[in-house]
Amino acid sequence: MKKILSIGSGISTPQENVTRLDISEEAAPDVVWDLNNGPYPFESSSFDIIECYDVIEHVENIPFVMGECFRLLKCKGIFEITTPHFSSANSFIDPTHRYHLSYYSMDCFSDEHEYSYYSKSRYRILERKIMFDGNIIRKWFCTKLFNRFPKFYETRLAWIFPAWFIYFKLEAVK
Repeated sequence: MKKILSIGSGISTPQENVTRLDISEEAAPDVVWDLNNGPYPFESSSFDIIECYDVIEHVENIPFVMGECFRLLKCKGIFEITTPHFSSANSFIDPTHRYHLSYYSMDCFSDEHEYSYYSKSRYRILERKIMFDGNIIRKWFCTKLFNRFPKFYETRLAWIFPAWFIYFKLEAVK
């Protein structure tokens, strides 16, 4: 059974293979922890999967969090992230959001990127998608079309057809 760390789990049902981490004691997580403080209270290479849904935009230092998660993942461990797309109203509604991210925001954590010196953590991008809300036609059409041409979408159309969120599936390269 794969060992999973759910970061920013919120109020969720306990599961045998999932360690729930949250900053809020009221969420009753397994571990109460502020992601801005390190090192995180787990052994290195102890998780197969880390889930980070709607959390990364709140932290003080994304490269630090990416580094700590890299340390906690086993070789070829999976790091799943969701965050509001910069064009989403949700990105700006919450005053605790520090970052407004794009399709390319995780590129600097791969060897191929010119700014890979930002972090020693290395991830392979297995999947990333800009997701849209609305009716089924808008969801399907925009998701299909704009993920084929993400640079054109983000530089020319993002404010005309705002996205909802971005999904990243990253693999730790150790």
